[in-house]
Amino acid sequence: MLEMSADELFEYFKANAICESLHRADVEVLRQFLKELHLKKGDVISDLGDVGDSLFFILKGKVTFTVNDGKSDLEIGCQGPGNLIGEMSFFDRKPRMLKMSAKSKEVCLLELNRAMYDRLKVEHPYIAVNLVENAVVSLDHLIRSMSHNVSHLKHYMTGFGRH
Repeated sequence: MLEMSADELFEYFKANAICESLHRADVEVLRQFLKELHLKKGDVISDLGDVGDSLFFILKGKVTFTVNDGKSDLEIGCQGPGNLIGEMSFFDRKPRMLKMSAKSKEVCLLELNRAMYDRLKVEHPYIAVNLVENAVVSLDHLIRSMSHNVSHLKHYMTGFGRH
């Protein structure tokens, strides 16, 4: 069940540049397919090796992405409100490479599970296409960020001032 009103959801999407071409009526429809999740710090959203059956929008709090080196969890990244998470495994149906868990004291997510997404594709393809476009943009940001980080790492490893 979604506690958020259609107007609140529309404003959230607008403020975070999510599915920008959706109108209020579209968001009202999409609202019926989403579920609101409330998590506490440390709650696991999805574990390493799980195949993604849901994707999530972060409404409140931060989500951490970790891998285990055999001794402890190593944080690889963190995302906050306005971000889409879980889209890679959701769309490619391959096991997750990271564990996703709540980093903040309170985390609130909007979940779209596979069954609801499959219904959305058939009943409201325009909305589904907007979600896919949003996922592509999200993955683009991830790849650009990783490229930037690798470039900095290479620069650090090969010596300052070398290009």
